[in-house]
Amino acid sequence: MSKFEFKKGMKVEISIEEDGFRGAWFSGTIINPPSKNTQKVLIEYDALLADNGSKPLREKVDFVQIRPIPPRESDRLFKLDEDVDAYYNDGWWEGVITQIVVDCSKYCVYFRPTREQCEFNVCDLRLHREWDGVKWDAGLSKVKINGTEVKINGKQENPLSQGRQVEVSSDEDGFEGAWFAASIIEVRGKDKFLIEYHDLMTDDNKQLMREEVDAFHIRPCPPKVEVGKFNQYGEVDALYNDGWWVGIVSKVLGRSKYKVYFKTTNEEMEFKHDKLRLHQDWINGKWVIASKVY
Repeated sequence: MSKFEFKKGMKVEISIEEDGFRGAWFSGTIINPPSKNTQKVLIEYDALLADNGSKPLREKVDFVQIRPIPPRESDRLFKLDEDVDAYYNDGWWEGVITQIVVDCSKYCVYFRPTREQCEFNVCDLRLHREWDGVKWDAGLSKVKINGTEVKINGKQENPLSQGRQVEVSSDEDGFEGAWFAASIIEVRGKDKFLIEYHDLMTDDNKQLMREEVDAFHIRPCPPKVEVGKFNQYGEVDALYNDGWWVGIVSKVLGRSKYKVYFKTTNEEMEFKHDKLRLHQDWINGKWVIASKVY
């Protein structure tokens, strides 16, 4: 199947790979389309202005940063845990419905990158869809894996209890977007945990590192999902430097290899199939897979 052709004057959406803008899509127009000599595209934003504020911002972006305007349903009612895009600050930001507020006219949306929750009118929401480079995923294939409680020997057990294996994230520079394997050593109060990493060592390299983390930076280990082949533009986690880093499959190579693009660092690296896993998010006690992967 051939790639979608972007033409001059076409309305598109653009992603911006800068801090504070990642995960959002902004509408604009193609001024100069990609060519055989370059994959750069000159676009003009509809709502974002140049530094002097007198005219719309124009800039060159990579081909993988643009997509057509997604289709939109009329009179759409949303469900709990459904992936949506919310219109905010002149762009569409991906989130998850966490609460139906008023008669399906208002919803609370949780944003994974910032761990924030905001309230939106239904007119400012749309069904989240994924562009695979040729067509739009219908957005209705989300898989939910209930992980609130785990049954062991017929009993209910808290997945974040002492001794459980978990994954831990960090807000430190250079570690954003990564999850590291660990075990819970001690539960401290309502939302604090003493954990020990499985692979990260102390500065003197003599023992495994321990630290206290809060509930926003810890989650159960995601369930394994068998994937025969990852799709281009699909969201994955890549095993690198002892952690799982979220990225996008930018190219499918031969012999079960892939190139993965990391938005947080603007880097692209090659990985074997067994070093990738389907990206999942732990939201409201459930594992959610937003992307359709074959």
